[in-house]
Amino acid sequence: MKYGDWRTINLGTGFKTADDFRCALRERGFRIGDLASEILGKPAFTVAIEETKVDLVKVTVAELGFKQGARYTQICERTKELGLELCPTEVGPQLRLQYNDQPNGEWILIGMDPIVVSDGPPCVFLVVHVDSGLWLHTYSGGPTDFWGADGQWVFCLPRK
Repeated sequence: MKYGDWRTINLGTGFKTADDFRCALRERGFRIGDLASEILGKPAFTVAIEETKVDLVKVTVAELGFKQGARYTQICERTKELGLELCPTEVGPQLRLQYNDQPNGEWILIGMDPIVVSDGPPCVFLVVHVDSGLWLHTYSGGPTDFWGADGQWVFCLPRK
């Protein structure tokens, strides 16, 4: 199965710290969940040293071949088999900053190495538009977490 680019975003845009991202999100009118804010401050959250572009692909669990849904480990294994890559952790907040026209009701999970939060499970970023606004949130990304067939994920296309 071949995938085309869904969206190309920039990483390494000058934001270096968790506070840089928090301020940029708030200044631009985005909302940020408590756990997403926490993840930004974790050592596992990394930022590109120099500006670079990443090509993103948006796929549903069903499009990956799991018509009845799948565990997160299965989703990640399948994307690797299809030549896709996990996203750098910076993709979550950068996609939120660069995806202003997200349709209301859309939830997009970031296919990334999950980051453990202080009082909960490993989490991945979630870029979502709901009635209360455009959010950077998190969602559980543990290896056994199960996702329905309609769950939308973003992964990276390898750069040529």
